[in-house]
Amino acid sequence: MPKKRSGGGQSPTQQAAKFLGVSVLAGAVLAGIALPAAGALGLAAKGSVQGFDDIPANLKRPPLSQRTTILDAEGNQLAQVYSRDRTVVELKDISPYMQKAIVAIEDSRFYQHGAIDLKGVLRALNKNATSGGVAQGASTLTQQYVKNVFVEEAGDDPTKVAQATQQTLGRKIKELKYAIQVEQDLGKQRILENYLNITFFGEQAYGIEAASQRYFSKHAKDLTLPEAALLAGVVQSPSRYDPVNDEAEATKRRNTVLQRMAEVGDISRAEADKAKKAPLELKVTRPRNGCITAVKDSAFFCKYVEKVFLNEPVFGKTRAERAKIWNQGGLTIRTTLDPQAQASVQASLKQHIYQSDPVASAAVLVQPGTGKIIAMGQSKPYGYGKNETEINYSVGSDAGGSNYGFPTGSTFKPFVAAAAIEGGKPPTQEYSSPYKMPYPSPVQACDGKRWVNTYHDNVENESTSEHGPYAMKEAMAKSVNTYFVQMISEIGLCPVTTMTDKLHVVQGDGKKLPQAPSIALGAVGISPLTMAGAYATFASRGTYCTPVAIESITQKIGGQEKPLAVPKTTCTRAMSEKTADTVNTLLQGVIDSGTGQQAGLSDRDNAGKTGTTDERKNAWFVGYTPNLAGAVWVGSATQKVKMTDIRIGGVMHGLVYGADVPGPIWRDAMTGALQGKPAPSFNLVDIPDADKGKNQDQDKGKQQNQGKGRDKGKGRRGGGGDGDNGGGLPGGTGLPGFPGGFIQGQGGGTHGNGNGGRHG
Repeated sequence: MPKKRSGGGQSPTQQAAKFLGVSVLAGAVLAGIALPAAGALGLAAKGSVQGFDDIPANLKRPPLSQRTTILDAEGNQLAQVYSRDRTVVELKDISPYMQKAIVAIEDSRFYQHGAIDLKGVLRALNKNATSGGVAQGASTLTQQYVKNVFVEEAGDDPTKVAQATQQTLGRKIKELKYAIQVEQDLGKQRILENYLNITFFGEQAYGIEAASQRYFSKHAKDLTLPEAALLAGVVQSPSRYDPVNDEAEATKRRNTVLQRMAEVGDISRAEADKAKKAPLELKVTRPRNGCITAVKDSAFFCKYVEKVFLNEPVFGKTRAERAKIWNQGGLTIRTTLDPQAQASVQASLKQHIYQSDPVASAAVLVQPGTGKIIAMGQSKPYGYGKNETEINYSVGSDAGGSNYGFPTGSTFKPFVAAAAIEGGKPPTQEYSSPYKMPYPSPVQACDGKRWVNTYHDNVENESTSEHGPYAMKEAMAKSVNTYFVQMISEIGLCPVTTMTDKLHVVQGDGKKLPQAPSIALGAVGISPLTMAGAYATFASRGTYCTPVAIESITQKIGGQEKPLAVPKTTCTRAMSEKTADTVNTLLQGVIDSGTGQQAGLSDRDNAGKTGTTDERKNAWFVGYTPNLAGAVWVGSATQKVKMTDIRIGGVMHGLVYGADVPGPIWRDAMTGALQGKPAPSFNLVDIPDADKGKNQDQDKGKQQNQGKGRDKGKGRRGGGGDGDNGGGLPGGTGLPGFPGGFIQGQGGGTHGNGNGGRHG
């Protein structure tokens, strides 16, 4: 090392350059001899430089991250998601102009030298020593490729990225050793292919195919000479030479590349001069990354698919493993989304609920017997602006939905009926069903526990004229609250929660349902997807199938594609066929002559149930045909809007009922989804009508029904409504064994009945 002179001496950069040059020229690097520690030269922090032989022999080349494409059930693209927008292509699918341009401007002696260009190193050393800094680099394409591998491996971790790009002698030595290995293992053509696929071209485009699409909306194989020269020039500084933001600077850089191509003999002077005169003629395709760009109003379904991938152990033992695969991308995910059904759901939502309305709606359709989610939509689109939301109202909190789901009102009553019938209660079972009564107490729960009405709370029906005795068919059609409270008090809470466990009915936060009689009246928050899946069990005659959104996945790694295992639906028997058939008969009565007449389909067998909750904060319709089930919720996500004297979808409503807002949404969504599809029939059972000798008319308060003719609306009010009422327990009082106000997120609302008001 030269002696220092007063007022001068070599700078650390000059020392590093000289050291590296001498090592290279002496053959130390090429021979694999351990290099001396750099700490003595003051070039790097202690421990930052390894001996040459200490560096691992093989460069880990992680699969390049690529874009993931999400498709519907028919193979149509819904969205593309990626951490890095890249599509790996083979060298034969890259324009020869592009191959020549990148070599000419980045490493013109690429095919003449090995991993290290000794001539280039000497030239750079001389230039840098003269300038006193780093005026010229000497990295070959192979070395640049190795550095890009380090960056790719670092992912989005800023600390790791900084380490992968830091200007230290240690990193340079590591880069040199791996460059030697890569040259031996891959050869020139494969290195060039890998380099063009890994490098960053600006505007979020990684690799030449993504860059070609971004700037010129064409494939890399179709790039012309001027286009290829432009992209080759961008690589050195994607921000400085960005043609989108600085056309003049990009043009100058392009022309420099063309000049260099002519100098090395890749093109003639005439070709270069002609290309320099060509306008840029950009045809920019803006980045469309993420579910927010999904077509067919499928953004929420797209995000649901992403959540499923990150949550399902089939894709990796830990969330970190699954996230790594997702971020690596290269996936083609075919989903269960049916384009006809999705279009029908969204058309119905837009017709009946405006985006600007003070309330929102969510609808989800599930195929009985397969669990396939064929449609998922909501009235407020995915986004971050006014009247937009990132929350998927159709699903639970683990899948990006609301924290607690939404209270379901009387749509829960069929679960109570199913539990009773499965336990041996006949569908002709009668209860006194008074207009108003205290919650029966005590009520038997699971594990020998009992629920006790400590606060002496009452439950009541719609109006004073609505009182029993009632049998199950009429009680279900009218949605009689006291009937189902009496039923649950007789059979106990455990059979009901056992049934809901089999139907996978849980609260929106994933917790099991509380054991309290008020669950019979829909006090607990549940997601629409959970409700649709449970009702699909009735449609499939008692077989519950877990909801699924993914049909198949293939993963592209390099040029190879392989299939990935995907979560399959698990189907189990939740109730006997006879029980399911009986519930279907009961719920068909709801649509034929009960609270759900406004929602019914006219061209096929269908059944369902309405529901509204306390203070009209939620309204539901959940229904099904033998081959499709669907749930529709309408309400406020904050649970602060009371749907009274409210305009929804341009229509004024004094009181909102399950039948008159959610019902028509369900009807129109199902009609379009099922158009052209088979219309199978239910296996109905004979349920004798009760003859009570009562004279009732819920509309006019007149005696019109003498105890007979209750089928198909005879003697009944036309277009009957929900029939739910608001006789719940006071909010915040709590139930024994449960915290006060257990409808989380509903503020000071009630948590007993949880229903809302009157027929209609």
